[in-house]
Amino acid sequence: MIKIKVSELLGRHKMTQKSLSEKTGIRPGTVSALYHETVKRLEIEHLNKLCEVFNCQPGDLLEYVPDKKE
Repeated sequence: MIKIKVSELLGRHKMTQKSLSEKTGIRPGTVSALYHETVKRLEIEHLNKLCEVFNCQPGDLLEYVPDKKE
């Protein structure tokens, strides 16, 4: 599973979802889906804008967590 760390970065930067949407131009609904990790796909353009605002690398936004095998 891929974990999207937008909520973590928002907290670290003391930023709201609304302000992230305004700074990146990403629709508020999409920012919310990223925050709640319900987004189904990521646009490269969105990754670029998020990295710009958070001053980070794409790897700082995403993390691979192996699925638990039962």
